[in-house]
Amino acid sequence: MMKKVWLGLALTLAWGFGEVAQGQTNSPFRPDAAAEHWVDSVYRTLSETERIGQLFMVAAYSNRDVEHLNYLKTLVSKYKIGGLIFFQGGPYRQARMINALQAEADVPLLIGIDGEWGLAMRLDSTLKYPYQMTLGAIQDDQYIYYMGKEIARQAKLVGVHVNFAPVVDVNEEPENPVIGYRSFGEDRENVANKGIAYMRGMQDGGILANAKHFPGHGATSTDSHLTLPVINDSWEELAAVELYPFQKLMEAGLMSTMVAHIHVPTIDARKNRAVTLSSTLVDSLLEGVMGFEGLVFTDALNMKGVSQFYAPGEVDLEAFLAGNDVLLFAEDVPKAIAKIKDALKRNRPRQEMLEKAVRRILYAKYWAGLHDYQPLQMGGLYEQLHTPEAKLIQQRLYEKAMTVVRDRDNLLPIQILDTTNFASITLGAGPGNVFQQTLDKYAQFTHYQLAETPAEVEDYNLMLKRLSAYDHVVVGMHDLSNRPGKRFGVKEEDYLFLTALQKNTKVTLVYFGNPYGLKYFDNIRTVLCAYEDNDLTQKIAPQVLFGALEATGRLPVTVSPRLQVGDGLDTERLGRLYYSQPEDVGMNSQILAQIDDLAKLAMDVKAAPGMQILVARKGAIVYEKSFGYYTYDQQVPVTDATLYDIASITKAAATLQAVMFLADREAIALDQKAARYLHDLQGTNKNDLVLRDILLHQAGLTPWIPFWKRTQDAFGLDHRLYNIYPEGEYNRQLTSELYVSAALEDSLWQWTLNSDLRARRRGEPYDYRYSDVGFYILHRMVEEQTSQKIDVFLDQNFYQPLGLSTMGYLPLCRFPESRIAPTEEDNYFRNELVVGRVHDQGAAMYGGIAGHAGLFSNAHDLAVLMQMNLQDGYYGGMRYYSPGLVDRFAKRQADDNRRGLGWDKPADPGDPTPTGELVPMDVYGHTGFTGTAAWVDPKYELVYIFLSNRVYPSADNRKLITYNIRTRIQDVIYSSLVDYVPDEEPEEPK
Repeated sequence: MMKKVWLGLALTLAWGFGEVAQGQTNSPFRPDAAAEHWVDSVYRTLSETERIGQLFMVAAYSNRDVEHLNYLKTLVSKYKIGGLIFFQGGPYRQARMINALQAEADVPLLIGIDGEWGLAMRLDSTLKYPYQMTLGAIQDDQYIYYMGKEIARQAKLVGVHVNFAPVVDVNEEPENPVIGYRSFGEDRENVANKGIAYMRGMQDGGILANAKHFPGHGATSTDSHLTLPVINDSWEELAAVELYPFQKLMEAGLMSTMVAHIHVPTIDARKNRAVTLSSTLVDSLLEGVMGFEGLVFTDALNMKGVSQFYAPGEVDLEAFLAGNDVLLFAEDVPKAIAKIKDALKRNRPRQEMLEKAVRRILYAKYWAGLHDYQPLQMGGLYEQLHTPEAKLIQQRLYEKAMTVVRDRDNLLPIQILDTTNFASITLGAGPGNVFQQTLDKYAQFTHYQLAETPAEVEDYNLMLKRLSAYDHVVVGMHDLSNRPGKRFGVKEEDYLFLTALQKNTKVTLVYFGNPYGLKYFDNIRTVLCAYEDNDLTQKIAPQVLFGALEATGRLPVTVSPRLQVGDGLDTERLGRLYYSQPEDVGMNSQILAQIDDLAKLAMDVKAAPGMQILVARKGAIVYEKSFGYYTYDQQVPVTDATLYDIASITKAAATLQAVMFLADREAIALDQKAARYLHDLQGTNKNDLVLRDILLHQAGLTPWIPFWKRTQDAFGLDHRLYNIYPEGEYNRQLTSELYVSAALEDSLWQWTLNSDLRARRRGEPYDYRYSDVGFYILHRMVEEQTSQKIDVFLDQNFYQPLGLSTMGYLPLCRFPESRIAPTEEDNYFRNELVVGRVHDQGAAMYGGIAGHAGLFSNAHDLAVLMQMNLQDGYYGGMRYYSPGLVDRFAKRQADDNRRGLGWDKPADPGDPTPTGELVPMDVYGHTGFTGTAAWVDPKYELVYIFLSNRVYPSADNRKLITYNIRTRIQDVIYSSLVDYVPDEEPEEPK
């Protein structure tokens, strides 16, 4: 009769998930002769008691006291237990503890851990990988394979041989309190495929995978830690859903599985009988029908699903008799050994069960390398657990999971920045959160927060009124929960608030939580699901919103009738800078970290009080750090939001961008005289200056004119040009207490027009000589050709569309002084500390807006502008220049002049150069007098930004140059490139 039942079951299973031959061999260990020899030799040396001891895997905690360690030592040395499962603790403590306990063992211990999302599930100071529900959203399973292999590498470092993962329960019940976010989702194919990828990754990495919780825990609505859940599925339902992923993993070479503490009357109808203790499930179904020959673990035997019905020792015996190989979390090993030993005496055929189980355990130990056990090495353990590659895998998984579940108004990715008034609000996250900080990298936001605790209705009403004035509000939903019983952390007040807000403005909801909770926001028109709330997801989500990264995820579960499993929209990349690890773009993190040492050196020798340094490659920001303080008194630290006076980088980042704009539209021709486009030059000694020569600094212009000295008399500043009150024509602020006459600009321009050209021999062209004066001229030309002030033109055509909220002239009109690093303690002209006003005296007399100086920025915004140039004039979904234009300007133009058109470049070998020694010849960029640099490398797709205020407190401080800080940092960048090949010859002049 029983044979007919199991034959029927086999046919049912075949109907459910393909051909299954009853009793087929499916051994994952594939023992060879060496393994057989080791297993036989060890097995023969063990007494019956010692063989029984091999069945037990006892709970271990590396965060407990010596008494706990001594207790475990006793179990190992006296009762010969076979393994340990580690729970709370830390990697160093666990490694030390394992070494101590392995030293007590005659047969090396098999070490397990619950590491579903990596070691961080149990150990502090380790990397956390995404929950399986998050992984369920990923469309490319190769990333899950990489994760599995990396988790295996880390597990081996801390002495682990079996990881109790993946969870391959199909989560059919949204209210499931014990599986839920631990499942890949509700689709059996998705669960199976991702389970296989995770399993293969771990087993290819030398760690036993463990599929749990057989035969499937996903349809439960109670927690087996607290009670015994019941699943009333028929054989057909079990075969079609729950058993399907397990069978697929077994076919793919699964090495171990864990049996669940659930009651399934279809399998074993005995009252309160968990299938863990049922031979019908373990022996007949798992091993007989499904042919599994891997290692079979019980779930923890201290869980209420079994422990409330059986005393310690008794439950272990029942689990052994059911056919389980490893008895997990035994609470009374001596009593359990005694009971099993007594049962063997009363029923000798059970000796075969014991031998089968022990041999499987020994084969697993051999496969895990325990036949050649070596103590764990702990030197550099933290660094080995946190490699750049490990972090990159972690980052990539969260990126690939991002799911745009709805976008009814086609808001994503956000492209238009200059005409949109943005705000953000976080519900459940306080000020300074990573989400809002990252939003600032892409557009100018006004940020608000509502506290983690429920707010008063008045607070919501006030926030509703404020936010309704904005064009687009990005909402971060934080402080959520994975518990169905707590509405997944969603407050009704938040739902009502967003519903009302959406009626007044565009709303994009970024939901940092369990996707099941999205059912409470079925009416929100644009929703990005990030699945989890941590620094990585908070940093990635804004990048998806603005098209720096694409969204490709799909919902792994059905949320509501309007949000079904598999729903999700793909979004595109818009060519904006994103954030990643150096290894992602072929750079070495350890070498790149040497930048930190050079920055520290710069501050130690007082080359500058502080600085910002940014490195991007292939569109990814891989290094962005701020160092030091605004001044040497170390009162105000530099942050990524600090603005610096970028001095002569203004030439490239402001005036040159406008010149390229005009040339691209054929409003000017570079081989024409500048006087053709700037009529003031006509009839002067500059009448014949050619635009190309001005851009190359070979037009014969004097390098620099100290205009400010012409405004002084024997008694100091000429009172006719300066006033302490902003009245009448004195409408341009020079210092905190001094204003200049608007008429002074005309005087400066006349002095420029009347300035002498450099001497030269008749008939000979001018040689290269760097000059600010040429950019006074180009500044005027731009304004004449565009009929706009240059600052307005640049804002409208570049800075605002690019989202450069910090870049621009006159920063004090837009930012508090506290955001701006000071420059010089000027005791010869302005007689005050210069903060927020341009350091260059000539630009200051122009009112802070000039073609050669006056621009302020942080490193990030300057990098965006340089990246746009690197990307051939394309950024954020918009084209700023025609293809090829930037390259024409950036190329070296002549043998005897290192410059490009407006751009600086490396010098020939042997000549003084503004760049590092390893820099290729096709690099272009500019440096600034205040201690700044911006370089672009089209060959290696690099952007390097260095900002400092080396002129504080005195411009006489040349240590930044003396110590070659900027250029040495640049050489570190090239040293970190894994594909770097030095130039053999200088770039061919064009």
